[in-house]
Amino acid sequence: MFNFIKKLIKNSNEEEIKNLLKIVDEINSLESNYNSLSDEELKKSTLILKEKYSVNKSLDEILPEAFSVVREASSRCLSMRHFDVQLIGGLCLHQGKIAEMRTGEGKTLVATLAAYLNTLSEKSVHVVTVNDYLAKRDSLWMGNIYNFLGLSVGCIQNSGSFLLEKNSNDQLELVDATREEVYKSDIVYGTNNEFGFDYLRDNMAQESKEKVQRDLDFAIVDEVDNILIDEARTPLIISGPAPDKTQDYKKFSKIASKLVLETDYQIDSKRQSVALTEKGIDKVEKELDIENLYSEENQIFSHLLENSIKANNFYIKNDQYVVRDSEVVIVDEFTGRLMEGRRYSDGLHQAIEAKESVSIKRESVTYATITLQNYFRLYGKLSGMTGTAATEAEEFQKIYKLEVLEIPTNKDSLRNDLPDQIYMTEEAKWKAVSDKIKELNSKGTPVLVGTTTIEKSEFLSKLLKSEGLKCNVLNAKQHESEAKIISEAGAPHSITVSTNMAGRGTDIILGGNPENYNQVSDWEKNNKTVLDTGGLYVLGTERHESRRIDNQLRGRSGRQGDPGITQFFISTEDVLVRRFGGDRIKSAMSMFKWDENEAVENKMISRSIESAQSKVEAYHFEIRKTLVDYDDVMNTQRDVIYKLRTKALFSEKLSDEIFDYINSEMSNYFLSNDLNSEFEEVNKLAFLRNYFPEESIHDLTDPNLFNQENLIEKAKNIYDFRKESLSEDLSNRLDSQIFIHAIDSKWVEHLTIMDNMRQSIGLEAIGQRNPLIQYKKMGFDMFSLLMQQIQSQIASDAIRVSNIQKTSNRIFKEQKNNFDDTRKNMEIASNNSNSTNSNLSRKDRRRMEKLNRKNSRKRK
Repeated sequence: MFNFIKKLIKNSNEEEIKNLLKIVDEINSLESNYNSLSDEELKKSTLILKEKYSVNKSLDEILPEAFSVVREASSRCLSMRHFDVQLIGGLCLHQGKIAEMRTGEGKTLVATLAAYLNTLSEKSVHVVTVNDYLAKRDSLWMGNIYNFLGLSVGCIQNSGSFLLEKNSNDQLELVDATREEVYKSDIVYGTNNEFGFDYLRDNMAQESKEKVQRDLDFAIVDEVDNILIDEARTPLIISGPAPDKTQDYKKFSKIASKLVLETDYQIDSKRQSVALTEKGIDKVEKELDIENLYSEENQIFSHLLENSIKANNFYIKNDQYVVRDSEVVIVDEFTGRLMEGRRYSDGLHQAIEAKESVSIKRESVTYATITLQNYFRLYGKLSGMTGTAATEAEEFQKIYKLEVLEIPTNKDSLRNDLPDQIYMTEEAKWKAVSDKIKELNSKGTPVLVGTTTIEKSEFLSKLLKSEGLKCNVLNAKQHESEAKIISEAGAPHSITVSTNMAGRGTDIILGGNPENYNQVSDWEKNNKTVLDTGGLYVLGTERHESRRIDNQLRGRSGRQGDPGITQFFISTEDVLVRRFGGDRIKSAMSMFKWDENEAVENKMISRSIESAQSKVEAYHFEIRKTLVDYDDVMNTQRDVIYKLRTKALFSEKLSDEIFDYINSEMSNYFLSNDLNSEFEEVNKLAFLRNYFPEESIHDLTDPNLFNQENLIEKAKNIYDFRKESLSEDLSNRLDSQIFIHAIDSKWVEHLTIMDNMRQSIGLEAIGQRNPLIQYKKMGFDMFSLLMQQIQSQIASDAIRVSNIQKTSNRIFKEQKNNFDDTRKNMEIASNNSNSTNSNLSRKDRRRMEKLNRKNSRKRK
């Protein structure tokens, strides 16, 4: 059945390629037309095509001409002519699909075709890269084509934002510009984090002029599997500091270090969960001098302890994280890169900091958050490129509604993928790896060695050094120079040790980087030497949990028809093998009396490892799918809130809405309360105090006041007085700030409530109820309450501000300062959006603490 499905998909892919080739023929037929044009005539093509689009409103109608224009411009500006397979890739991107193209097939150039075409409709195009280096490189490099054709190009970085312009020497360079100016460009390059955080910051803006992004029209995602799958388990979060628990983390880190595995607690490595034994509970309760660790008032203790135990057991230094400059920095498990600014949430990062005895940064309050899945689903059209997407085709289809199209290679692959070499022990494997590298190096064969962790890459580096072999180590600790290192990985005798796929986006050219040679003949000589030795030898030292990552490593060899060899050296003690039957395989090898220093090539063992990878991939897919399922609940709510917020920012007049809210709040009180209740006098006074704080008790208890018509009339008079007292512009701005203040303060509270609900919702399964369904129901109820609270606060603040302004300018200023404090608070969080915890100054923290205390005293 599986083979039938594979064949069906293959046939479907071939049929689609055949259809696209007809369009390619049409593009090729136009090539001579544009070849004959002068530079000035070719440049005018952009305006001509825009005029054509304005008439027929169809990009497909002008596609052949547009692709021909880009191909000709590329030939003139970069001396790079798009191959037919690259045209197919461009068509695939324009159609909103994922183009799976082998390493070295020129994906960067492919993106220019779809990007140029889609700008002709006056819509912006975002080209998304995996890191700042590639965003900057590609905007400068491909910017030559766009600039020639009259398009504007921008680049957003963690360090700033830039526009592509010509300098006094007529050379293109990136110059500083505001974020808003950059987003007005036809084409903008940047990372997924930068685009995503700008979206969140826009929806924290206190004034309309602070928003920077235009509509999210079209995104082309480079290394789409890395961004939409590997990084999709980590949501984007903008946050600010919560109450300081530094001493608590230190205390519980010490307590956790005294606990003994199995005796005091047990762990589940697969689910990364922990559970105390009865003995462990007794020990902790004695340490804390409490009676019940799990009582309601001690819930925070159990949470702190659980995080400390997890930090000790599941998060290993130089594997999941590194300590650099006295900071704990997360390592991307897929690429081995350092994830600067990213932090584990829910207090886990602080627990690791306490374990490592480094400075503990405070937990955070979430101001804005979105998953990458839901951010990219905001785009009108989405497409992507990668060398490895087929294994994740189901996820791309289910989550993003994206089809994967395998693009043929320009030249047939000559790469030879050798069978796995399986060893009984890890020690024997590493010796064999070292011996193999030594053998290849003596022949002049360049070797790229893939490891799964920083620790193992450094271990191998030391091992090779002891054998007198010099190597370049490419891991997260050297990420700034990774492009330079990887570009030289194809030089004769070179040995490059890399964690997973660090260096993606940079080609490995056999013979080394031609730009580093003074004479072309020197490079040609080295290129021939490497070709004669069989090309680049890729040696994997361990199977990754994902087959896709293994395929990416293999894909570094055999680019554009070059020869190459790939092979994995694995042992029964490797993490993946050990987790899924390593002992059984080891026993079988012992039974047949295989020498532990000798390799075994066994298809059955290799298939069982691939089966294990499939299980892990399915497990991770479920995690990501669950994340999306839950965030979809928040996404619906976020969409409503952000639209309401945008309306508040851009509407010239909000007085009608405000008065509707006042009317509704007053009416609701009379409908929902028993006015004859013995407690009603207290309720009435509290209700009236909320809206008319400056009135005397005598006035508030006037029986003539307390009827629906009189209250609404009184509120309207107060509100109208404020409008008449201020200029129209100032009054409208104040209304806008009243809206924004109410939305932001209540939304932040709601995010915390929903997050807490999400953390505890799993308990619903104990009662045989579907946690997701319960989360949706509870989320709907909480959101209904949120909207009611926002409406209530807008109504209350509108009257209070007006009433206070009527009676006291001093108090009016104080009330206005409340809004200003909120604004500063949001700006602080926005400026610290690269982490889930913000590192604020003491002054800023004091200001936020003061504001939090002030807000907590307000009516709920």
